[in-house]
Amino acid sequence: MVCILLTGSSRGIGATAKAALEARGAKTVGQATSSDRIDTVPADFREPGAPHELWQAALARAGGELDVLVNNAGLFDANPVERSDIEWLDAWEDTMRINLTAAAQLSRFAIRHWQERGVGGRIVHVASRAGHRGDSPAHWHYAASKGGMLAMHKSIARAHASEGILSFAITPGFTDTAMAGDYLDSRGGPGLLADIPLGRVAEPEEIARLIEFCALDAPPSMTGATLDANGASYVR
Repeated sequence: MVCILLTGSSRGIGATAKAALEARGAKTVGQATSSDRIDTVPADFREPGAPHELWQAALARAGGELDVLVNNAGLFDANPVERSDIEWLDAWEDTMRINLTAAAQLSRFAIRHWQERGVGGRIVHVASRAGHRGDSPAHWHYAASKGGMLAMHKSIARAHASEGILSFAITPGFTDTAMAGDYLDSRGGPGLLADIPLGRVAEPEEIARLIEFCALDAPPSMTGATLDANGASYVR
């Protein structure tokens, strides 16, 4: 049985991916900022020690071996430049810690775990279209965090492919979740769809299928790949 640690599993893309992975027979340990579910570990990534505590708890629940890490947790809060210096910096740091630093810590723990066991493993990073093309004036921090995730993903893939440690990234555009819905409303709602040739935002099930593919099925030669899912609103 494949054992997977999936962050940000309580709603949206994460909850849908968790269901898809479990339907394939995987044992999935989830993470949420707060949760009373037996299959989910509460961990607030704004706390520096939370990723390590999560990793140890997930290992215990998985019987000492994890095969796949899915870095899906994310924070998407506006941070207008008009804020006070301390408010702006606090928001920047929270987003970086949740979106990038925690993912880096968990990736490091996973790589060391697989190296110690002498086996390969897979990391799936759920980044964003914003990591390629940037975002709104109030979301520099979000775009920067996702751009950093993509650079980290490529570095991991290049450094560890020879060990059988594979890295994949997924870059959704707007997805029909509560997080994206708030942004769509704030930026004019349906007017934003004019920028998406497909004419609609992605469904969580579409992104979950990509997570499932990368976690369980993608051939090793795909390591280092980034899969776009943005309705052709950004093409490379």
